[in-house]
Amino acid sequence: MKKAVVLVSGGMDSAVVLAMAREQGFACHALSVAYGQRHTSELDAAARVAADLAAVEHKVVQVDLRSIGGSALTDDIAVPESPGQGIPVTYVPARNTIMLSIALGWAEVLGARDLFCGVNAVDYSGYPDCRPAFIAAFERLANLATRAGVEGAGLRVHAPLMEMGKADIVRAGHRLGVDFGSTVSCYQADAEGRACGRCDACRLRAQGFAEAGLADPTRYVTAS
Repeated sequence: MKKAVVLVSGGMDSAVVLAMAREQGFACHALSVAYGQRHTSELDAAARVAADLAAVEHKVVQVDLRSIGGSALTDDIAVPESPGQGIPVTYVPARNTIMLSIALGWAEVLGARDLFCGVNAVDYSGYPDCRPAFIAAFERLANLATRAGVEGAGLRVHAPLMEMGKADIVRAGHRLGVDFGSTVSCYQADAEGRACGRCDACRLRAQGFAEAGLADPTRYVTAS
């Protein structure tokens, strides 16, 4: 089987991506990054997702983005509970660039030529590193900056959810047998993985399940 490194955050999108990569016949090596996020219960969710979807292995790499701050997910900044203008404070500077770079390094060690990530340009909250141009640029960089690229093996960065809305993602995960109850999407989930029901991530997730006509298994701290 061809090997792939799949970024798994613990959220619903990356769980669906892992299921998609497995369906395509890849031996999936799941990678999560503990980057100093305040909602660490997503890392527990990532471990559950990797086990549920039969990843070959699940690796967690530590990167301290909290030390530079600048985001409501890593710094002492309140998570907004309503959409604002421009790029929101939940954007984590350089997060996807760093995560994909770590995935790229591990892929070289494994002899994998495929990276998978769950970025999305439809329900993406305005993050600049979730756009098609970013993925295309990173793939070019990967093929310039690695032994695999220089020796002609070639590396691909797959973002299969890029043009999908949340409802489509929910339907795809349902078809592939993803246990969405194992995932955590909330920007300020508690230690048990229970969602706030008010942040942008919670709003998008709930909307996706409603539009897909499927029951949302999200557990909330209080009724939302």
